[in-house]
Amino acid sequence: MTLSVRNAAAAAALGAALCAALSGCGGGGAASGAAGQARLGTPAAPPAASSPASPPAAAPPASAAVGHGPGKAPTLAPGPNGLTPVFERARQRTEKTVALTFDADMTADQGPRAAAGERFDNPGLISTLKALDVPSTVFMTGRWAEEYPDQAKAIGTDPVFEVANHSYSHHAFTSPCYGLPALDGAAARADVDRAFAAFRKAGAVNTVPYFRFPGGCHDERALRALAGSGVTAVQWDVVSGDAFAKDPDAVAAQVLAGVKPGSVVVMHCTRSAAPVTEEAVRKIVPELRKRGYRFVKVSELVGT
Repeated sequence: MTLSVRNAAAAAALGAALCAALSGCGGGGAASGAAGQARLGTPAAPPAASSPASPPAAAPPASAAVGHGPGKAPTLAPGPNGLTPVFERARQRTEKTVALTFDADMTADQGPRAAAGERFDNPGLISTLKALDVPSTVFMTGRWAEEYPDQAKAIGTDPVFEVANHSYSHHAFTSPCYGLPALDGAAARADVDRAFAAFRKAGAVNTVPYFRFPGGCHDERALRALAGSGVTAVQWDVVSGDAFAKDPDAVAAQVLAGVKPGSVVVMHCTRSAAPVTEEAVRKIVPELRKRGYRFVKVSELVGT
C-alpha cells in the first residue's frame, strides 16, 4: 500500500523538520521516494502468526532477544521474496479504533547535547497518556533507552504501553533520507538488534516485534536487510505535524482531520523536538472519544 500524495508530502515536511534537530543531517536532504513503496504482508496463519522466522544463527531474532513470547503480539507474514512486511493501517476499517504512536528519537551522537541540558524525553506526555488511559505504542531508539533507562523501564513495564524498535542510532536505512547518515545492510540489522538489547538492559519487558524506519524511509534493500529478523515494519497514515510545532491546536486539528477507523498516528515523545505534543494530546483524546473512537496499541491493529 502506498501513502497518499497528501500524507507523503506531510511525511516529507515532518522529516525535514526533525532533520534540523538530528546530528549529521544536512540541508536539503530529500526522503527516498521508496519510502512510499511500503509492501504490506498478509497476516500469518495461526499458529505462526506471532512466531517470527528464524534468522541465521549468528543473529538471533530481535523479538527473541527481548524475551518476546509466541502469541504476545501478532506480526505479518513476510512480503514478496521474503521481504520484511510493512503495516500502515488496519485493513478492517469499520471499527472505530485508532493507534497513537510516539517516536522517542535520539541519535547515537547526541549525548553531548543531552549532557548540556537538551531534553529528548517527555515524561509529562507519558503521565498524561496514563492519566487519560490511552493505550499507546512508543517507538524508541536504543540510544534514547540508554540516556533515560529509568523512563524506558517505566514505559516498558506499564501495561498502558508497548515498546517498539525505532533503531539504535536513528540513522537512515536507505539514502537519501533527510540528510541522515546511512547504514548498509549488515549494519542496519545490527542496529535493530542493538536497540532491542538496549531495551532489555533498561528493563523494558513490554516489547513488541515492530520496527519503524527513521524518517519512515525504506526501500526494497532496507526491507531485505531486516528479512528474517521477525519484525514487522510499522508506518502510519496520519502525520500529526507535531515536530517543532508551536500551536497545539493546529496539531490537534491535523490529527482530528486525518483519523479514520484503523488509523496509525505518528507523534513524538521528545520535548526539544516536539514541545506541544502533550497539550495537543489533551485536545485530541476527548474529541476522538466523543466521536466514538477507541484507543489501541499497534499490536491490536496488526493483522486486522
